[in-house]
Amino acid sequence: MKNLKPFFPFVFSTASLLIEKLLENGKNSTEKPYFLYFLAILTIMLFLTGVASIFFKKLKDTMSFKSAFWSGVIAFITLYNVLTAKLNALPMIFFPSPSRIIGVLVEDSALIGKCVAYSSRLLFTGFLGGAIIGIIAGIAIGFSKKAAYWLVPLERFLGPIPSTAWIPIVLVVFPDTVSASSFLIGLAVWFPTTLMTSSGINNISKSFFEVSETLGANTFQKIFKVGLPAAMPSIFIGIFNGTCSAFITLMTAEMIGAKYGIGWYVNWQKEMMSYSNVYAGLLVIAVTFSILITLLFKVKDKILVWQKGVIKW
Repeated sequence: MKNLKPFFPFVFSTASLLIEKLLENGKNSTEKPYFLYFLAILTIMLFLTGVASIFFKKLKDTMSFKSAFWSGVIAFITLYNVLTAKLNALPMIFFPSPSRIIGVLVEDSALIGKCVAYSSRLLFTGFLGGAIIGIIAGIAIGFSKKAAYWLVPLERFLGPIPSTAWIPIVLVVFPDTVSASSFLIGLAVWFPTTLMTSSGINNISKSFFEVSETLGANTFQKIFKVGLPAAMPSIFIGIFNGTCSAFITLMTAEMIGAKYGIGWYVNWQKEMMSYSNVYAGLLVIAVTFSILITLLFKVKDKILVWQKGVIKW
């Protein structure tokens, strides 16, 4: 039975393909068979993966562990497809069939791609600016009592305020929505990064700095050779927390005045009552943000080799 586990998703996908092919769609259904094409491709890929797992132990172990989950996902999508496309048991306007959602991803791919690129630009500029300023501020607070005297009250006052609460002000202060949105994203990243960087530095044993000073290290070397490497785990925790806040801020900021962006796209389609486009947009958001978080964890595991696998994604 264990040897057959990698093929369970293939079996469920094949069953879903047969259901889609043999059962007729409900009344007034004019949608293209995108879900059928998707299932055909998925079934072939799962079969090839199952065959490959016979020869590669690591792939076999992964597929055996994940087989129940992916089989459940396929079963859920199949049930949803039967309720929507086949039986019309759910309101079509609010619960579009998988074929309609996939159709949006195919037919509206140019606009969705443009929106993803626009959102990525906003996220990158805001995130990078907030992370850099947060690390610098955290270093200043951790190493300088004078800097801490001025920055800590500012951090405690501004940090807890949700960045989206500043929307009415930044729309007046900044010349356009792009710079305003970038600032809000940067603000969302700045607070947790500053807090965790300074906390990480303050928690470093003083003996580390005393030993480095004995060996002739100057202030610059204490910061970049001792302080930052030792505080790096805390810094990454701050960056991860800031990333989640940045995603929320990005979606909110795009819904209030942007001309493009995946958040704008979802909000626009919601107002048009086109829920197949809304679901497609949410799917793109989930995949995009999941990829970004995965990349961050890859960077973390590359830098913090001694902590690889401590926090998994």
